[in-house]
Amino acid sequence: MYLRYGKRLLDFTVALVSLPFLLLPGALLAVAVWAGSGRPVFYRQERVGRGGKPFRIAKFRTMVVRAPGDSTVTVAGDTRMTSVGRFLRRCKLDELPQLWNVLVGDMSLVGPRPDVPGYADRLQGEARRVLELRPGITGPATLAYRNEEDILSHQPDPVRYNDEVIWPDKVRLNLEYLDAASLGKDLGYVWRTALGK
Repeated sequence: MYLRYGKRLLDFTVALVSLPFLLLPGALLAVAVWAGSGRPVFYRQERVGRGGKPFRIAKFRTMVVRAPGDSTVTVAGDTRMTSVGRFLRRCKLDELPQLWNVLVGDMSLVGPRPDVPGYADRLQGEARRVLELRPGITGPATLAYRNEEDILSHQPDPVRYNDEVIWPDKVRLNLEYLDAASLGKDLGYVWRTALGK
């Protein structure tokens, strides 16, 4: 019942109430991004949403403008990161524009992070159940790998380690969440995210 009705109601209510209060801080962050590295201020990318439906995610841009074919895997100390971007990522402020994605129904407050098409295409069998959920801003896998960039920076082949270790474990955690999602758990994930725990 919660997954079918309550979760979307919670998402819509929180996003609708929060967005007006975040307009001024968001505008200041946008100016900081523009002053630090020019335009564009926002980074938009196609991601895979609920049921495999593609949508455009929005973030404050934290990296230099990427060339086509650049890796989507980021490690700590990545030279593509801007100075303002490092601050935004450290404080998770680059994710704020995704509240708009939540409001319009592309995303949820809590759920699996939305994959790029190349990764979502790898979901097979039971793992494809992850696509029953709207992707989230935070969630159990996000919190478990909050230091993912640091973990990857210590690997000789970050992309391979991500593909063979981290990504499959995230799928496992997201499947567990799908089977046990509740209002209390979602509020707990949001609270832990806000506190940086």
